Amino acid sequence: MSITYDDFRKVEMHVGKITAVDAFPEARKPAYKLTIDFGPMIGTKKSSAQITTLYKPDELLGRLVVCVTNFPPKQIGPFISEVLTLGAPDADGNVVLLGLDGKDATVGGRIY
Repeated sequence: MSITYDDFRKVEMHVGKITAVDAFPEARKPAYKLTIDFGPMIGTKKSSAQITTLYKPDELLGRLVVCVTNFPPKQIGPFISEVLTLGAPDADGNVVLLGLDGKDATVGGRIY
């Protein structure tokens, strides 16, 4: 199925910086609760991410990530996930976070 560029523009993806990583033992699958700063226009949002296999909390702090910011909040157990942190599977099905090729993108910057 194809979409138009206008359809693509409806999905708001922004660069965020991870400012806190907390364990999420209540999750059905191993996950972290991430706090992500998107700058003054969007603010700070929370996300649940099933990335515990490939990432340790200290490796995630300060990392830039790409998130969908205009999906409705999603209840995941006792936690409300406000944004979708984007990744892709590796050969074993583990989530690899989308990267920004080592450059410093602007926090809050829109993906286009």
